[in-house]
This record gives sequence, C-alpha cells and structure tokens, in this order.
Amino acid sequence: MRLSRRALLAATTAATSFSAAPPATAAAPGKNLRTGFDRLSAEGYALLDGQRVGIVTNPTGVTRDVHHIVDVMHADTRVNLVAVFGPEHGFRGTAQAGGSEGRYDDPATGLPVYDTYLKSGRPLADIFTTSGVDTVVFDIQDVGARFYTYIWTLYDCMEAAQLAGRRFVVLDRPNPVTGRSAQGPVLHKEFATFVGRQPISQAHGMTVTELARLYNGEFLTTPVPLETVLMTGWKRSEFYDAHGLPWVPPSPNMPTPDTALVYSGTCMFEGTNLSEGRGTTRPFELLGADGIDGRWAGAANELGLPGVHFREAYFAPTFSKFQGKTIGGVQIHVHDRAAYDPVRTGIALLVTAKKVWSGFSWRPDNWIDRLTGSTRVRTAIDAGAGTDEVVAGWQEELAAFRRIRKEYLLYK
Repeated sequence: MRLSRRALLAATTAATSFSAAPPATAAAPGKNLRTGFDRLSAEGYALLDGQRVGIVTNPTGVTRDVHHIVDVMHADTRVNLVAVFGPEHGFRGTAQAGGSEGRYDDPATGLPVYDTYLKSGRPLADIFTTSGVDTVVFDIQDVGARFYTYIWTLYDCMEAAQLAGRRFVVLDRPNPVTGRSAQGPVLHKEFATFVGRQPISQAHGMTVTELARLYNGEFLTTPVPLETVLMTGWKRSEFYDAHGLPWVPPSPNMPTPDTALVYSGTCMFEGTNLSEGRGTTRPFELLGADGIDGRWAGAANELGLPGVHFREAYFAPTFSKFQGKTIGGVQIHVHDRAAYDPVRTGIALLVTAKKVWSGFSWRPDNWIDRLTGSTRVRTAIDAGAGTDEVVAGWQEELAAFRRIRKEYLLYK
C-alpha cells in the first residue's frame, strides 16, 4: 500500500528521532522490558536537553519501583520540567469517570497542573502557550480500546501542540492486552466524540507511539513535530504480566489487567440499561440488571465462545446503575487469554441479554452508536441478528483499517 505524504512524513520523523530502539540486552527473566521513560532517563534526558518541558500524564506514569515520573524528573537537574497536564480523572487520579481535577499547583512538586479534559484545538493550544513549555511529553498507560479516552487526549494534545508550535514526544508503554491484531467495528466519522475521534477499530492492538504515528500520518491536517521513545524487550504477543511491571489503575474503574482484557467488549454495556459493573470490585467483568437470572449465563455458555466461561452472578453496585440494589447477571471468567476475543464476546452478551431479558433496552441517547462507531450494531441486534451476523457486518471496514495500521507498527 502506498504511503500518503503524511504517512511518509510520520515515518521519517520516527526514524530520525529517538524512536529507533536498539536490540534488547540480556536481562533477568521477566525484567527485560524497558519502557519509553526508562530509556529516556537512562540517556540522561538528552532528548529534552535545553527544553522547557511539560508532561501529559496520570497515576500510571511510574517507574518499575513505582516512583512517579513527575517526581523523578522534577528532582533531576538534567531536565527542566515546568508544567503537568492532567487528563480525565486528573493527574493524581482523584476524579471519577467524566471528571477531572481542574487547574491547581501540585503539592508534592509545586508544579502548575493544567486540565486538558474535554479541551482540544485552539483552547488547548492556548494552555500549552500559557504554560511556557517548548516540548510536550506524553506518558500514560493505555488499555487498548478505542473508547478509552487517553488515546484521544493524545490526539488532541498532538493537534494542539502543532497549533501552538510546540514539539511533541511520546514515551511508550505496553498494550496490556497485546498488540496482536485489531478487532471490532471501525468508527464512522459522523459518530466522532471523545470516546472516538477518528476511524480506528474498537480494539486497536497498538501502543501509544504507534497510534501517535498513525494520527500524524493519517488524521492530523498538519503533522506535529513528533518524536517517540520506544520500548525494548516487548513483543506484540505479550500480555501485561509478561515482564513484572506494576499495574497502576489508569482510571478508577480499571483496577486490574483483567479488567483491560474484557473492556473493549463489555464497555458496550454503557450503552444499555444494564450495569457494566461500576460500583463493584469487578467492573466490566460483572454485568447485570434487576430481573436477570441464570438464563443469561446459560445462553452465553451455550455459544461455546473461545477462551471464556460465564458464571451466574448476583451483586449490589455501590454507585452508578442500580446503586445499592441486588441484581442478577453474569461474571466473565477468561480461561484462555490467547483464544479470547473481547469484542465478539461483548456482542454475544448483548445478543443473549436481549433474548433472555424482556427489560433490555439501549440508552435513550443511543450512546451505543458512539461506542461502536455507527448505528450498525444496534440496528442489527434490534433486527434479531445473531453474533456471527453482527460481527460479519464490520469485516470489510476492519480489513481496510488493518492495512493502514500495518504501516505504523513498530514491534514484532
């Protein structure tokens, strides 16, 4: 496939920056992965020399020994860190879904913290200008799903940095659910929101540096001066626990890597009147509603979906849908991660929930269309389509995205 002018520019930028990762050196088993920040600091922050630096990060921006990188950089005279930019949930992670921490001075470092949540374009560019930074650095742990907002914070910040004439550096971390393949429906542009700005698949199978190159090459009208710091020692087939990295919840309802494993499928239940497990200790693994019984788990198990079993479950969410009420549903138990397809599983659960529970309904605002990227999933399920038919409906668009995606992959 021929590269566009933007794709060529993005590829050239990556190749001439700190992106080129040297072969991983021998290390203790499970400890050979070095994140983008590991490599940046090991090189004495040479990539940031002479720059006034601002960093977009949250509680996941930590070293292997769980020191926050803002604290580490602030204490190091080799880097001039002057500002922090917080995404949804905030820099220190104190806000729930749909919230942020606002503008404040960080008590630990005294650094000004600016709020980027739901800001884009010129207003966000003005924040970068006001902060006085020369270079914006991005380091946040993603979870591999299109509707997880941090990858769109990345996109918005890249666009704003270009408008403000700032340089942009992305530090890489693993995709916790592997980078093996892209799965699920591709967003249609008319359904673009903060849970999906551009036409990528629901489970994208990329790292944030790969996404940054994709954005620069395919979606940004004018590419930003982009440099990326890759990981060493990571393979596309590896799950998060392969290297013993500490898991810090990227958001309050993403407590474990197990949550990330199912999220790209079960987050679709945010578009229904069922609980997606918020307010429980197993968000997105527990699903249910008042009036659902064991028939749902039975119907889901009868499908024989690869890598997963469904348990009849009863729970009482402490907040969000059905707060304080005991409801019935299912718990997802993934027993073979390599075989498990989260998006197909999520569709199967929607289909079976609608069949066994007469109370099933979509959210009145058709939020499911924003999550899945078009009306296709909702209308197909309403028309009585089974799992195979729904999944077949997006294959042509998914194949086209996979061809584009392939040009921006950086790891084997």
